[in-house]
Amino acid sequence: MNLSLDNIIKQAEYAFESAKDSTGLENAKAHFLGKNGVFASLLKGISNVRLEDRRGYGSSINSAKKKVDFLLSRHRERLLNKELELRCSSEEIDVTLPGRGLVSGSVHPIMRSWERIEKIFRSIGFDVIDGPELETDWNNFTALNSPLGHPARSMQDTFYLDLKDKNDLQLLLRTHTSPMQVRYSRTNKPPIKIISPGKTYRVDSDSTHSPMFHQVEGLWIDRNVSFSDLKGVYTSFLKCFFENDDLKIRFRPSFFPFTEPSAEIDMMFTTGSNRGKWLEISGSGQVHPNVIRNFGLNPEDYMGFAFGSGLERLTMLRYGINDLRCFYENDLRFLRQIR
Repeated sequence: MNLSLDNIIKQAEYAFESAKDSTGLENAKAHFLGKNGVFASLLKGISNVRLEDRRGYGSSINSAKKKVDFLLSRHRERLLNKELELRCSSEEIDVTLPGRGLVSGSVHPIMRSWERIEKIFRSIGFDVIDGPELETDWNNFTALNSPLGHPARSMQDTFYLDLKDKNDLQLLLRTHTSPMQVRYSRTNKPPIKIISPGKTYRVDSDSTHSPMFHQVEGLWIDRNVSFSDLKGVYTSFLKCFFENDDLKIRFRPSFFPFTEPSAEIDMMFTTGSNRGKWLEISGSGQVHPNVIRNFGLNPEDYMGFAFGSGLERLTMLRYGINDLRCFYENDLRFLRQIR
């Protein structure tokens, strides 16, 4: 038996050494170690061995099998090194050749819209501000006239954290960029004329919603800022952003806790796939007196307007994109289409 096993080991070593590539080596492995290989056949024959000899028979076969396994690993490593050397020599780089050049990248569609919006509003005197995405419950809700018990505070809409700030205020991921209006207005005197673009977070995820998305919100506070100023500013912005003077725009009465009166801003396209359709673009309105008080200002002296728009929505309409998820899949085929 031992002599027979020694011959099998020698045959396996010779087969492994004779293999010219990885495919040949795997074929040799299958012959000796496969399901129907030499060692499998030997183990199947254990039923023909006397009961008292079976333990020694099985032990001898397993010992020989381990030796063949070791030989296989050694020759597999040898072939891999050989193939690597051949590959390195065949793919040798000639450093004297001229360079192939670099593929230029492009700005992400959402960032392209972000930069365009900032440019438009800066041109009419608005400042651009930025701030933390981790906010207090007070800045995100209470200061904006959304008291305890308001539906927007539901955990189905808001990502709350098991953390509080130094003033023992509940922390959360901001659901809009309006908290920046609170922060800025409490530390700056009117006139206040700002936009605050940035990331926001809500518990949503489908073809038209994402748990992380982008907003741009605007605020203009002064002594004589009316709803007509809001209509003029935002109408001009949309026409400039979409490069279309034929847009039809309407301000539809609505409700928001932080503005009074409030309006949804809808837009109708006169060309393209959205021709003849009214599409909601933004929420807006005169800043509520309670919010102005929370800004640290007297609503008898100051008034103003605010608006909020989704950057994804504006980008989708500008470039004809119909699925929000395209922005976050990092598919270069999609990203290269918009330059």
